[in-house]
Amino acid sequence: MWDPDQYLTFADQRSRPFHDLVAQVRPGPVRHVVDLGCGPGGLTAGLAARWPGARIVGVDSSAEMIERAGRYHGAEFVHADLRSWEPDGPVDVLLSNATLQWVSGHLGMLARLASFIAAGGWLAFQVPANFGEPSHVELRDLAASPRWAGRLEVTWPAAHEPEEYLDALLDLGLAAEVWETTYHHLLPGPDDVLEWVRGSALRPVLDLLDDDEQAEFTEAYRARLHAAYPVGVHGTLLHYRRVFAVAHR
Repeated sequence: MWDPDQYLTFADQRSRPFHDLVAQVRPGPVRHVVDLGCGPGGLTAGLAARWPGARIVGVDSSAEMIERAGRYHGAEFVHADLRSWEPDGPVDVLLSNATLQWVSGHLGMLARLASFIAAGGWLAFQVPANFGEPSHVELRDLAASPRWAGRLEVTWPAAHEPEEYLDALLDLGLAAEVWETTYHHLLPGPDDVLEWVRGSALRPVLDLLDDDEQAEFTEAYRARLHAAYPVGVHGTLLHYRRVFAVAHR
């Protein structure tokens, strides 16, 4: 279960990659926009200002996120799994922001997603690529430790390197640009890295534990994060690499 409030704890920092991605999408007339993995919906609804008059649809597999998204006007929100979802017509702009990393084999899904794109349309996505950072290494290591081994069978999020996405999009006959950016998020509190991860990669781990076990696991993880992310003079620095891709037909 996703917690929209927890996810939105760092809404400003999480939204920057979305805006950086959308800024590189330069379509002609736009009638139909879809945001796959729309989350709590605020960024999706904001696309109405970018493409006024377009039909804007947000899709997410989390019922909690779709319920929160329902507060926004100017967009439709659909509860569906992107692996089986299909649009009801050609899409001029198909976006996916920080979602594909949760889908195993998503590189092979790009052909299916591209098939939904209208002539002249755009496919644009970004995925976190920071899974070698301590925030994720320590999480996986703790989950595999003797205390928790065999208890936590989790499909960890994963991403490919930029050149792999570029090759895949070019092989589909699309014109494509791929790049990466490392954001350096300065967080004010000593436990902010934990709170960041609690809204994403830590969520499926805690879902497998009861309340007491959740508290135990979280405290052990907190100690590891304190060692990996010491508080500096100006706060705690979280390095966050992301890979972006835009392609058009």
